[in-house]
Amino acid sequence: MKKSRTEEDVYILAIESSCDETAAAVVKNGREVLSNVISSQIALHTLYGGVVPEIASRKHIEKINQVIEEALKEAHMTLEEMTAIAVTYGPGLVGALLVGVAEAKAIAYAAKKPLVGVHHIEGHVSANFIEHPELEPPFICLIVSGGHTHLVVVKDYGEFEILGRTRDDAAGEAFDKVARAVGLGYPGGPKVDKAAKEGNPKAIHFPRAKVEGAPYDFSFSGLKSAVLNYINHANMMGETINVPDLTASFQYAVVDVLVSHTVEAAKELGFRKVAIAGGVASNSALRAGMKKACKKAGLEFYYPSPVFCTDNAAMIGTAGYYEYINGARSGWDLNAVPNLKLGER
Repeated sequence: MKKSRTEEDVYILAIESSCDETAAAVVKNGREVLSNVISSQIALHTLYGGVVPEIASRKHIEKINQVIEEALKEAHMTLEEMTAIAVTYGPGLVGALLVGVAEAKAIAYAAKKPLVGVHHIEGHVSANFIEHPELEPPFICLIVSGGHTHLVVVKDYGEFEILGRTRDDAAGEAFDKVARAVGLGYPGGPKVDKAAKEGNPKAIHFPRAKVEGAPYDFSFSGLKSAVLNYINHANMMGETINVPDLTASFQYAVVDVLVSHTVEAAKELGFRKVAIAGGVASNSALRAGMKKACKKAGLEFYYPSPVFCTDNAAMIGTAGYYEYINGARSGWDLNAVPNLKLGER
C-alpha cells in the first residue's frame, strides 16, 4: 500500500496572533512554506498612533477563521492532512495571544492533531531557516523588534543562550518614540528608515551607551532622551529641525551599537555565522551595516526577507516543526503567557 504524504512528510498548520497581525501558514518539513497568509491591522491602529490591545483582540476574532481557511486553500491541503497544529503562546498581548491559542486548541482537539505551543521569539529566529537551507545551528543571532533586543547563541533548534539584552527600551520601541516625536507617526520603524534615506547619518552625533560589566547588553533610553532633548532645544530656540538628518543620525547610532556588539561577540566567541531576526531586521541600514561588518570580519551573514521579519505564521510553522520532531507536545491546558522569556517553556 502506498504511503500517504502525511506519513512521509511533516505538515504544520501554524497560527500567529501575538500583536496586530492575524496570520496562518502551512509549512512542510520545517523549511518549505506552502502558504503564508497575513491579515494586518496597521491601517486601523495608525488612527490611534499605536496598537490598541482590545481592538487587536477583536480583529483577531473576526479574521482568524478566514485566515486559516485561506492558508489551507493556498497550500491545496486539508486540515486532515496536517501533522500537527502550532501556535504562538507568548510573549505578546495577552488578549491577542488568547485568540490564537483558543483557536489552535479547538482545531487540534476537533481534528485529533497534536498541539505544539511556540515561543514567538524562537519563531523570529527560525525565519532564517526558511530561505537559507544551508543554515544550521550553532550561530549567533541578533533579535531586534518593538519589544525585544537580544543577542543570543542559537546552540541548537529551540536551544538558546542569551549573551546580551536591552536594559531599557527595545530598539524598535526607540524607533517608534523618535518617529512620534518628529511627527512621522505609526508604525515608526519603516517611516524612520524611509526618512533617513534622504538624510546625513553623521549630521548630529548622538550617544552610544555601554553597559559596564556587560559588553553585549544594550541601552537605548539615553539615546532616545538625547534625541528628544535635541528636538526640545531646537523648538525652544525657534530652529527648524532637519527631519531626514535627525532620523538618519539616530538610526546610525542604533545600527552602530547593534552591529558592533554582534560582530564583536561572534569574533570573541569563535562563531563564523551571524543572523538577524525580528521586525527591525528589515531595516535597510541595519542590513547594510551588518553585511559590511560581517564581510570585513570574514563572517557569513544571514537575514530573512522583510515578509518573514515582521510577524507571520510561516516562522511559527518552522519553529513548530523542530519542536514537534524533538517530541514537544502541549496539553489542552496551554495558555497565553504574555511575558514569556526566551528559553522558558
